[in-house]
Formats: sequence, structure tokens, C-alpha cells
Amino acid sequence: MMKKTDFLVIGSGIAGLSYALKVAQFGKVTIVTKKKIQKSNTALAQGGVAGVFSALDSFDLHIKDTLAAGDGLCREEVVKMVVENGPGSILELSRQGARFNMEGDGEYDFALGQEGGHSAKRIVFAQDLTGKEIEDTLVAKVEKDKNITILEDHIAVNLITISTSVRSGLVVTQNDNTCCGAYVLNNKTGKIETFYSGITLLATGGASKVYLYTSNPDIATGDGIAMAYRAGASVADLEFVQFHPTCLYHPEAKNFLISEAVRGEGALLIDEKGNRFMEKYSPDKELATRDVVARAIDSELKKTGADSVFLDISHKDAGFIKKRFPNIYARCMEYGIDMTKEPIPVVPAAHYMCGGVATDLNGKSDVHRLYAVGETACTGLHGANRLASNSLLEALVYSRNAYKSSLEEFKAIGSKITVTPDLWDETNTSDSDEAIVVSHNWDEIRRLMWNYVGIVRSDKRLERARRRIENIQQEINEYYWDFKVTADLIELRNLATVAGLIIQSALVRKESRGLHYNIEYPARDDVNWLQHTILKKKGF
Repeated sequence: MMKKTDFLVIGSGIAGLSYALKVAQFGKVTIVTKKKIQKSNTALAQGGVAGVFSALDSFDLHIKDTLAAGDGLCREEVVKMVVENGPGSILELSRQGARFNMEGDGEYDFALGQEGGHSAKRIVFAQDLTGKEIEDTLVAKVEKDKNITILEDHIAVNLITISTSVRSGLVVTQNDNTCCGAYVLNNKTGKIETFYSGITLLATGGASKVYLYTSNPDIATGDGIAMAYRAGASVADLEFVQFHPTCLYHPEAKNFLISEAVRGEGALLIDEKGNRFMEKYSPDKELATRDVVARAIDSELKKTGADSVFLDISHKDAGFIKKRFPNIYARCMEYGIDMTKEPIPVVPAAHYMCGGVATDLNGKSDVHRLYAVGETACTGLHGANRLASNSLLEALVYSRNAYKSSLEEFKAIGSKITVTPDLWDETNTSDSDEAIVVSHNWDEIRRLMWNYVGIVRSDKRLERARRRIENIQQEINEYYWDFKVTADLIELRNLATVAGLIIQSALVRKESRGLHYNIEYPARDDVNWLQHTILKKKGF
């Protein structure tokens, strides 16, 4: 059975929901989300969204900070566009009902925080649950929109392109790489459904679940990046994986982030003996950019053999800490850690993909009618290292740009192309009786990525990882075509695809820049490597 929709949005974070609300004024929208609609990286974002609102700040300063963090690889026109459109996008969210912390009664009187890499206070926040506040605001509006259909517990399998579809109507060539929808697994029924769409938007978030230790939820398996690559889209800069310096270290804590904003409010990083160490690594100390702080912690742990370092804000007033960070305080207390009286044990963990589906200024990929926004995309804003709290900002601005561009494209399509995609074919497949293959390969991928493609890399480690991932990919591919597709198998296949792309990208770059640090090439090389790493599937 084929289903039709004007706009197919895959993913339900800030980028996908913002886009859906805008295009719903002009057509039918279907949102596909593989868990519940509130489950996304957006909902876990603690710190805030960066925007220039202070008289002591300026667009030029925000641009300068973003370029500095990006270590030479930011696209300056993108940085300028995002920064200058940021305040308006944040105000739009506020007018939609998002309750940010305020310092006055005026519309622009946001309370502003400061985070690493920022030269001024410009982080708009809602306590330490900014992402949840934004997500809840957008979900409430989406659920009321009659033009939007939300499909929870659905996971996209593959994108559909005209070159792989049965054709009718306008004559098209065999190599017409135009996206016209996706195959989607209904996880409630176990059936694959075929969706035809005028415009398809990928907003599936990142891929940090490819690593053993991550701040991301289990859903962050790189689905959009993997599907786009298989469909012939270019992907870029996947070697730049951001490791957040401070995730809670506790045997019972899973994926819990200690926000950058804690350091922004004066928290100190100390070793197990209580000594500060960041001054050895950067004049900015605790407020250095994430790549610097993560490598510093990694170095300290390797030198001392300790399990963690510690983040200490106990010198601040207890009332201030509880009011500013109520969620972090409450969660730490669940594990017997009173951050008002003692330091928090922390370690780095995979956090954010600076690379992704390569797009233009409007979020458009090089596959026709396919857009990508948010962490799924590589717009050029982040370069080699993302500046804190620029991610939600990018999602807001690019969802608006994608809306304007895709609406023009949608109107131009009209009835010129009518395509009947092939329905999903499960002939000669059976139910799997070897689930251990999926769980074993999942674990092996995440461990090899952590051990060989982590914060500090070498060509020797990367080659080992490449050989292993190729064997795993071959095994998964054989398994994929022999058995009926399940959500676990889809995610495993996507994890393996993205892992291979990260390894390939890291092997290509023979220097150290931003988030990519290779001990065999410790210096930045602007002569040979002031360029983006672009990968495209053979045959496209």
C-alpha cells in the first residue's frame, strides 16, 4: 500500500517540528518519528540557544567566536547568515510560548548565560531544561495542526528516488536522482509502508550512538546520514565528532550530560587530588572550547589512570545552584551526589556530529527534493568544532530557510512528475532466528569506534577500525537481505554505515584540526587541508 503526502518530515526534534509547522500552511505534512514525538536530542539539550541580545555583545563577536571554534573550516557566509537571523528565530519561539528565563518584562529581556568559547553572555535558556521547553512548545502546536499527521513508532528504512522507481507520467532518465519519498517500518505492525512525497526533509539528529560512551539517547543512530548517503547524497566532514567534556560518571547513570553552562557559571575542573589542571592546556582554562577541554581531560585520565575528573561548583551559593540548575541538581542527588557540597565526577563522551549531509544555505542536498536540517546536516556553520549552543540556533534558522526554498520547489513541481514507487518486497525473506548477530555487531561497532576512532586517533588505529568495520558491514548486508527488516536491524545497518564514513573521513585528513586529532599529524596544516572532506557513494 502506498501513502501520499506533500511534505515528509523524518525526525521530530526542533528542526523537523519547526519546519513542519511552517509548511503545513501550504500542504499535508507527515512526521515520521521512531519513538515518541518528545524523544529527541532537542529534548535533552540543557544549556540553551545562542543569540545576540546584550548591549555588550554584537553579531561580529558571535561570528568571531564561531569562526574561532570552527578552526578554519566554517563557511563564513553561513556563519554570518545564522548569527544575524538568530535573535529573530529565538523571538519567534518565545512568541510561540517557549518560557525562557527573563531579567525584565520586555520581550527582549532574556536572562543570558555564558559558555565555553563565547566572549560574551548570549545563551538564552530555560533553567537547565532549555531543549525540553522548546520541544514541548513545538509539540503542543504540531499536535493541534490539522494538516500534520504524526506517526510515532515508525522508522524510515530507505529513501526512494525516481531512478529506482516505476515511472509514469513524465519521462525521466534512469539516473534521475530525485527523492520522492521513503520506505518506513511501522514498528507496531512490523510492516513496511511506502510513502510518496513531494518534498522529503531529514531531521533525524546525530549519530553519537556509534560510540560506546555518549550523551545521546539510544535513537541517535545516524539514520538520516546513512539513508542520504545510500541515496547518492554527498556527506561532509564526518571526521569531526564532538566529545562533550563533562558527562556524569556513575555506574547507574546513562547518557546524562552536565551542561557547559555549569562551567559558564564558575565551576572548576579538578583531578582526584583536588588540583585544577586546565591552565596547563589553555589560557581560557575551564571556558576553553569543547575540543580543548575534552582532550585535556582525556590526557589527564591517561596520565593518572583515574576513572574520572571532577567538576566543582560547590564554592557557589547553594540556593543559586539549585535555582540555576534544578534538573542537574536533582539528577545528581538521585545518585547520591550533592553538587552544592561536593564535586561531580565527569568524563568525556561522544556528543555531536559536526559533519552530516552536505547542504546549501537553504538546507538543500544534492539529491533533488531532499533537504536536511539540524544535526543530520553539514551546513558549514560548525566547521571543525561546534561552538556551544549554536546547534539549536542552526536548527531554527535552517528550518526557516528550508521551508522557504522547499515551498518554492514544491509549487514548481505541481503535477509535472507523477511517480508510483515500487512497493517493499519481502520475497524470500524470513523472520530472524539469530538476534545475537544484531546485538553482537552493535556492541562491537561501538567499542571499536571508542577505542580506535575516539578523542585521540592514529593512522594505525584507524586502519584497524577500517578493516573491522568492512567485515561487519559485509555480515550485516548479508543478514539484511535474508531476513525481514526490524527496527534493531535498521539501526545497526545505519550505525555501521556511519561508522565506516567516519573512519574513511578520518583516514583522509592528514592533520589535526578542531575535533580531529591524529597523533601522527599533531599540527594544523592550512596549506594542504584547509578544505572539507566530501564523500559520495560510488555510482552517483
